[in-house]
Amino acid sequence: MPLDFASGRKPLSVFSLAGLTDIVLLLLIFFLLTSSFVTQYGIQVTLPRVEAGAPTEDRSVTVTITEDGLFYVGGEVTPEGDLAAALQSASADSEALILRADEAATVGQFAAVAGAARAAGLRILMATEPSQDVP
Repeated sequence: MPLDFASGRKPLSVFSLAGLTDIVLLLLIFFLLTSSFVTQYGIQVTLPRVEAGAPTEDRSVTVTITEDGLFYVGGEVTPEGDLAAALQSASADSEALILRADEAATVGQFAAVAGAARAAGLRILMATEPSQDVP
């Protein structure tokens, strides 16, 4: 006697995409919530490494000092003599200045930025990288 494994039912011809759509939306939400939003700066500097750092403020002006000694205010090259005027115009609604200085930058360059920031009434925050030793 031969065994008949046929079920006699017709295959389901309509496939529901509701379950697949739910999974895709859940994955999208998961990746949006777990991704980190890191600001990428176009000017490459080697920031000093420290054990602990302070959070940055939303309303701030960024000044970058490169290894070559160039000053960038908000991404634009600025001569050292024009720092005060550039910071005055860039700090309309800002309260702080974030200084991104290369490790090779000198104290004199930092002093020039600090003096211009004080003249503009800005607090100075130093951008750093976390130390490799910190877990």
